[in-house]
Amino acid sequence: MEKLPVVCLMGPTASGKTDVAVQLLERFPFDIVSVDSALVYRGMDIGTAKPDAKVLERAPHRLIDIRDPEDAYSAGAFVRDARAAIAAIHASGRVPLLVGGTMLYFRALIDGIAELPAANAGTRAEIDAEAQEVGWTAMHTALAEIDPQAAARIGANDRQRIQRALEVFRLSGRSLSDWHAEASAAQPTFDFIKFALLPASRAELHRRINERFLLMLQQGFVGEVVGLRERAGLGADSPSMRAVGYRQIWAHLDGGDDLAEATSKAQAASRQLAKRQLTWLRSETELNSVDPLEDGVTETISSVLVTKWNQHGVYGLTGL
Repeated sequence: MEKLPVVCLMGPTASGKTDVAVQLLERFPFDIVSVDSALVYRGMDIGTAKPDAKVLERAPHRLIDIRDPEDAYSAGAFVRDARAAIAAIHASGRVPLLVGGTMLYFRALIDGIAELPAANAGTRAEIDAEAQEVGWTAMHTALAEIDPQAAARIGANDRQRIQRALEVFRLSGRSLSDWHAEASAAQPTFDFIKFALLPASRAELHRRINERFLLMLQQGFVGEVVGLRERAGLGADSPSMRAVGYRQIWAHLDGGDDLAEATSKAQAASRQLAKRQLTWLRSETELNSVDPLEDGVTETISSVLVTKWNQHGVYGLTGL
């Protein structure tokens, strides 16, 4: 049986993924699936550069606004939701177009992910209490003793991931790396066609990132965070509020940095995020790279798809 196609449009923040996706939707029988760890949250619109109502009416996105910001959302949850969305799209005779910049989610979907033990509030509370006493650096050292591979991947200040790795070990008696090593290889058989928007000019990408954050402020980003702070159960340590931009504006509202300094820090954090995203993309195999700063991006991607699908007659696309 021929593999069913899944098209992936990846890229760093501010590379223009949404615009390209909408243009592709006008050429192919695509349904868009968002691959973004922040867009899943309701009420987080400005700081995530979430497509507005007009864009979503023209090009609906699955996996946007599916969680409240108080809720956690993991790579495992994404894989389950994405597989369900992909199955529904294929069943309708259309092609999934996965669009986003959360590279961990793409990797988990394409390469598979272990069915880890579910989160346990009691165990997490114990880990947090220990961290309060000895600090997260010491907790990272403890992780290195039981799972050196995971500790090598996780930063010493990454509280969320340190907590999860320790939680998995305490709940199961097995390290996170052991779970991943034994993850089932039986994944749905798809033909993943991967495109990446990779700007040749890092300076131009940085300019876009800086200008986009300033635009968010003009659109009322600070007010959005003020509203989020009023939600019961939502705090600075909530996973959703660790997102770039939200973290810095929350700290500003706590009386820390003034707005100018918070803006500078958020812009710098966004540039660092882009750097990490680009590093992930460079390690991807079978990747079709396109410079979004050049003209004809949509045409270039379309040409690759038509050439490929003319050979196989995918969903009646032969002859396009």
